[in-house]
Amino acid sequence: MSSAVGAAPPRHAATPPTPEPAHRQRSYRLGRWDIKYSPYLYIAPFFILFGIFGLFPVLYTVYVSLFEYDLLSDTKEFIGLENYRVVLADTQFWNAAYNTVGMFVVSTVPQLVVALMIANLLNRQMRGRTLFRMGIVIPNITSVAAVGIIFALIFADRYGLVNWLLGTVGIDPIAWRDNRYASWFAIAFMVDWRWTGYNALIYLGAMQAIPKDLYESAALDGASTWRQFWKITVPLIRPTILFTIIISTIGGLQLFTEPLMYGYGLIRGGAQNEFQTLAMYIYERTFTGNFEYGSGAAMSWLLFLMIIIFAVINFVLVRRSVKGEQK
Repeated sequence: MSSAVGAAPPRHAATPPTPEPAHRQRSYRLGRWDIKYSPYLYIAPFFILFGIFGLFPVLYTVYVSLFEYDLLSDTKEFIGLENYRVVLADTQFWNAAYNTVGMFVVSTVPQLVVALMIANLLNRQMRGRTLFRMGIVIPNITSVAAVGIIFALIFADRYGLVNWLLGTVGIDPIAWRDNRYASWFAIAFMVDWRWTGYNALIYLGAMQAIPKDLYESAALDGASTWRQFWKITVPLIRPTILFTIIISTIGGLQLFTEPLMYGYGLIRGGAQNEFQTLAMYIYERTFTGNFEYGSGAAMSWLLFLMIIIFAVINFVLVRRSVKGEQK
């Protein structure tokens, strides 16, 4: 009988992998499709509605701006870029642009700075902070027309509250509607009162996402509260600050209701157009007076380009400041 010592053990054939059931493969495939394509389905309703009710009017405005279009007679004559040339040579258009940019700067810069300070205060441990957080957004839910009427009375030339307060300390009354820069200040005060709390809540939400460990480590290193704010809070919420700057730019360059209500409903924005904005001038040229639909469309697109330019400038400045700090 031969010895089996040293002989190789018998080899068994490799067991082939058990194929997954067909229903499990389908579930896996559907799961991948869900992860990959479902976000597009969720946001599709907005873009569909925007394409129907938003994109078409925008493109149609480009078309109308190339015509001499009279709304009263409904006559159109193709004139190319003539409307843009006429608008750019219009001194009242540049006056409205100057007013718009001026009020935008006067209102937006203090608004965002004050909102940042308020958000920093509300982010601390304090009594009744939930009540304060709810309170600062109350002006934003108030009707714009009501706000405009109230502030128009507060800044009234003869019997306004502000002039009365100035008179109590020996300061002569200010002609709030006859002085360009005084009217800018009054309208900016109105805009800031309404939107500062809204921006503060946005900043507060961003601050709540910052890890508390960073502040604790900075406090152990001896950093003051003010230094923690500028070295930790502000750099980490810069994307949110950029968002509010762009949104404020879009809203600030389209001011219409506030100056209209401030001027008691007069579309000219004062006797000498002291506070007439571009949006008001577009409305005046398009729907009052000569009903120049083509000129109004051209001005609308120039305003759109102005908003894009300011938004891009703000974006580049913030991005450059972030990269400079990272270096």
